[in-house]
Amino acid sequence: MTKQLRTPIVAVLGHVDHGKTTLLDRIRRTRVTAKEAGGITQHIGATEIPIDLVKEICRDIWKVKVDVPGLLFIDTPGHKAFTNLRRRGGALADLAILIVDINEGFKPQTEEALSILKTFKTPFVVAANKIDKLPGWQSFPDTPFLKSYTQQEEKAQQTLENRIYELIGELYKYGFAADRFDRIKDFTRTVAIIPISALTGEGIPELLMILVGLAQRYLEENLRLHVEGRAKGTILEVKEEKGLGVTCDVILYDGTLRVGDRIVISSGKDVIVTHVRGILKPRPAQEIRLESRFRSVDSVTAAAGVKLVAPDLENVMAGSEFEAIYSDEDLEEFKKRVKEEYEEVAIKTDEEGVVLKTDTLGSLEALINELREEGVPIKKAEVGDIDKRDIVDASANSDDVNRLVLGFNVKTLPGVEEEAAKYGVRLFIDQIIYNLVENVVNWREETIRARERKKVEALIKPAKIQLLKDFIFRRSKPAVVGVRVLAGELKRDVRLIKPDGSPAGTVRSIQKGGENIQVAKEGDEVAIAIDGVTIGRQLEGDEILYVDIPEKHARILTRDMIDVLSEEAKEAFEEFLAIKRKDNSFWGR
Repeated sequence: MTKQLRTPIVAVLGHVDHGKTTLLDRIRRTRVTAKEAGGITQHIGATEIPIDLVKEICRDIWKVKVDVPGLLFIDTPGHKAFTNLRRRGGALADLAILIVDINEGFKPQTEEALSILKTFKTPFVVAANKIDKLPGWQSFPDTPFLKSYTQQEEKAQQTLENRIYELIGELYKYGFAADRFDRIKDFTRTVAIIPISALTGEGIPELLMILVGLAQRYLEENLRLHVEGRAKGTILEVKEEKGLGVTCDVILYDGTLRVGDRIVISSGKDVIVTHVRGILKPRPAQEIRLESRFRSVDSVTAAAGVKLVAPDLENVMAGSEFEAIYSDEDLEEFKKRVKEEYEEVAIKTDEEGVVLKTDTLGSLEALINELREEGVPIKKAEVGDIDKRDIVDASANSDDVNRLVLGFNVKTLPGVEEEAAKYGVRLFIDQIIYNLVENVVNWREETIRARERKKVEALIKPAKIQLLKDFIFRRSKPAVVGVRVLAGELKRDVRLIKPDGSPAGTVRSIQKGGENIQVAKEGDEVAIAIDGVTIGRQLEGDEILYVDIPEKHARILTRDMIDVLSEEAKEAFEEFLAIKRKDNSFWGR
């Protein structure tokens, strides 16, 4: 009996804002991008494109005979924080499109996507997007690239060729041979680069035809497109639907799922066992997350994006795996595997750190990775809305830069903001992961810098001054005399010493141009009031004096701040230490 071919799964990967969702918008004639927070995809989406629609888009160039029923696109989030979700996408996918802005070239997430594709040995093509932005390019909407290319002026053609050569060079660095698609003879050895405009539709016919050809010719040979075994899939989102209760949007990547099937879903260390009551399919070419009109079906064969209706889905988390099971042995085997996987990726938290709450398991893992990469400690990380317990947990941190509660795509429950104000906890909530991380990291860094600035400002730093004998305004109580700051900075209320180590009074005020100032800097000539000395007795009025730095401050300067001092201030500090060593009154002896 001939095995049934399933729909190939195509992951769309690439750097943020390089056009992944816009490409799928053009293919399915929708406007998903405009509906996403910040225009950037934050969850994996799935769109099934039936083969008839593919043929319609490619009608001017259609040359292949195919048996596959269509293509199932997974639109993966673009930001590097989604490594975990993209790894799932990469592992799940039969093929991939790596989308690159032809005007910007490779970016960090482009390189990360290549690494994922290489790890999972996923065949891919490069969609060199935004050709419509090339200087001098004339757009011909929905036209095959080769037809559009022949109608361009030579300068625009040459610019495009130069950009493609740059992409070929970048791919070569990662061990991939690549060329423009129409110059390739063996697609198994050479990565195809297809110039496109996701905005105007140029080049999309060739992109789809090459994807279908690759799926048909190469993946069928490896039997990767044959439906085998029981139904297996991944939960994309869990949501409440009016009249249906809690439902799950899922990707079915193997087997056939039927209404009535017993399924098991991973849930942290444990599992949830339930029965499928309904399978709802979005209309063809509709993105599953945004569809409102579904049709009920008795069964669905991989690969497909569908909505499952079943009891006991309240505690299911996005990112979880599920399988159809037919025996207790199947259940025990699944439980064992889930437990092993959970222990591998168990969220390890710190004793001191921020509290993190997200809407899905996938975004939780992604944010944990991103925050750890930025050096932000995490005390608690959970899926769910922010409640008062989160505020109390955050307030128990000893360091105020960790008294934070971070929320991604979640709500704050009643009384949370008042509780946060009461305990001095700061809330950071966003719908875009990289915004959330950037805001938190920037705030922590600025808070730490401000704290350090206060410490630095409180430190008594080195200074060397020359008294000016021609500018003695008062000889005592306090003595007022003009000085030149030879090195460092002179502040009010610091004590002074002579080169022999004997005391020389305390600076009570500093004036420059008749105005009181807090600090006199290197090179300044100012008048200072010195308490505790009389000029003509303890001082002659022409001495060189040093600021007397307390031992604790000198240690901090030596350990942490020596590099921020000017060369003159460093030299004055060394002279000061030498004075203290001579009379054996200092730690530096």
